Amino acid sequence: MKIYHSLEDFTCLSNAVVTSGTFDGVHVGHQKILHRLKEIASKNNGETVVITFWPHPQMVIHPENHSLKLLNTFDEKASLLKAEGIQHLLRIEFTKEFSHIGSLDFIQKILVEGIGTKKLVIGYDHRFGHNREGSFEQLKLNAANYGFEVEEIPRQDVDHVGVSSSKIRQALENADIETATHFLGRPYMLTGQVVEGDRLGRELGYPTANIEVDSRYKLIPADGIYAVTLAYENEIFKGMLYIGPRPTVNGSKKVIEVNIFDFNKDIYGDKVTLYFHRLLRGDKKFDSLDLLKLQLSVDKEETLKVLETITFAKS
Repeated sequence: MKIYHSLEDFTCLSNAVVTSGTFDGVHVGHQKILHRLKEIASKNNGETVVITFWPHPQMVIHPENHSLKLLNTFDEKASLLKAEGIQHLLRIEFTKEFSHIGSLDFIQKILVEGIGTKKLVIGYDHRFGHNREGSFEQLKLNAANYGFEVEEIPRQDVDHVGVSSSKIRQALENADIETATHFLGRPYMLTGQVVEGDRLGRELGYPTANIEVDSRYKLIPADGIYAVTLAYENEIFKGMLYIGPRPTVNGSKKVIEVNIFDFNKDIYGDKVTLYFHRLLRGDKKFDSLDLLKLQLSVDKEETLKVLETITFAKS
């Protein structure tokens, strides 16, 4: 998959089959659009193009609202779209200036002149352009003039799966990993850099890798202990993950740390990706480190049982 970080980097195609949107999560609803995109391209010898916007438009239009957390970083989203078999990913920087572009200018300058769109596929109720003025009806009216066809994924096709990015966010905030996995069509992913910790896990016999995530916008699931798998250098490892402030040692700062099973490598400074499979338990303050250590042994046994039942393929 080719990634373009501006329209200027994109070379106009002769037969582009295009969709656009934020695609946060690349969930099963998004996948319906992407599968249709690939189907059309395959039948018509076209090339698939996804236009996405970064930062998320709501973060630019409403900068005072810090409540929105995203399911994907841009790199995570790109890796998911690549796994879906998309050929071209165009990232358009969403700015205040861009938010004022009219819908007709969006069609002419981006879809027609910039990309060479021959077929546009959108989800139902898709809006675009300044104040979301552009619509499927407007696209249909203008499509013939601009030389492309437009297709809307029917409402019932998307509603059938009952999914939305907001439902997934709510599930993760409630530690409902099963619901999030169902709507995503895969385990929730969290990518971060391994940083130095205080080595308390090593003292307890469960050494952990501390993960630093840009949580200004990336959604971190609820505090607790999770059964996870971890991708590192094209290998998959099993582990148990802790998210929380470590109340047993009177911690105040939330940490994300993973005990990776059967692993003994120095990975400080490296990036890893975690995949959430199940919540084992919520966070809890123990009366002593010895009691915490006993609980960790139970957690590890439970984690291994959970992961034995899961067939996992890395995206």
